Amino acid sequence: MPDWIVIGGGITGIALSYELQKIGCSVLLIEQHQKLQGSSSISYSGISYWGATTAITRILSEEGISRQRNLSNELGMDTEFRELDLLLTLEPEADLQAIINQYNHCAIAPTLLDAQEAHEREPLLNTQGISGALLLPHAHCNLDFFVRGCTDAFQGLGGKVVYAKVENLLILGDRVTGVCTPEGDFQAAQVCVCAGGMSRALLKKSGINARIYFTHAEVIVTEPVDLELRTMVMPASTKRYALEASTTDAEKEKLWDAIGQELLPPSIDAGAIQFRDRRIRFGQLSRVLTDPDAAIDPVASEVNIRASVSQILPKVAELKGQWQHCLVAFSNDSLPLIGAVNEYENLHLFSGFTSPTVYALPLARRFAAHVTGKTDEIIQQLSPNRFWNNK
Repeated sequence: MPDWIVIGGGITGIALSYELQKIGCSVLLIEQHQKLQGSSSISYSGISYWGATTAITRILSEEGISRQRNLSNELGMDTEFRELDLLLTLEPEADLQAIINQYNHCAIAPTLLDAQEAHEREPLLNTQGISGALLLPHAHCNLDFFVRGCTDAFQGLGGKVVYAKVENLLILGDRVTGVCTPEGDFQAAQVCVCAGGMSRALLKKSGINARIYFTHAEVIVTEPVDLELRTMVMPASTKRYALEASTTDAEKEKLWDAIGQELLPPSIDAGAIQFRDRRIRFGQLSRVLTDPDAAIDPVASEVNIRASVSQILPKVAELKGQWQHCLVAFSNDSLPLIGAVNEYENLHLFSGFTSPTVYALPLARRFAAHVTGKTDEIIQQLSPNRFWNNK
């Protein structure tokens, strides 16, 4: 019997599995899909280490970017890590001072560019669709290669992977004994849920209510193109964050377990990133639907995404591409839920990451050390029990 079962093999699950295996724990990673799915599969993969606004996030951001810069050497596999400019576009009617005040709280303050200066940095930008942009140092990796490299390293250390869908947790008294899958039951001394946007539904099946939520994220992914996008482009006023913040109050909390609810109208954050293989991902449309398996009209979504992106990056919006969709987990304070749950001391959460490319690696290392007896104040402060509500 392994020491740990980790549920979910995306960026958070594989980072945690790798770190636990490195310190000598035996780990069984259970992942539903052999091909990367979920938010790791369609993420822009940006590493926003500049965005820390608190003492905790500043420490984690410094650790996170340091790990990312050295991860290819550590894994012996190229994660396609690179440093690049980030342009946060400003709408023509934007409240410039309010936005600048918001970003001045970040670990790295942005440089304000007018529309022409932003166009010089990124020639694909439409100067008529923006009043300017905030320039920040940014980083990027390929999460397919990140997950593949960490998986190979994890297995090289003796870790095991099973591809199966976890249907529910096995509970005996006040302990979780393992998980149930179509491939059979698996048992372990400790179980950790790293299932991203599916974490809430999985826990709910076992009668556990966690303050973890999800949006349905939609993007368009192209094949390799000749068009060259020099920077990563996103809006300075991210509508998705406002959408998330508006769906976790006490009144809406009651609706999250009611299937078929749309808590707010969808929003679109017009942006794009080009990967080293010259594929471009652009979007992003976000919906707050309480059903993780909700049906979405991809044709209508694609029309709306293209219309929004065409205002900022018209040539990108014209590119042929495929609509893709995933769930993105979040908490109600923008910090992940990490650690043992209230009534089951051997059931843990490692989910709800707003910036997993920044935080997953350092928090996985800290969590691994913490569960082997090294007290970590940051892990303690991120406990899911700060929001926990068991029924």
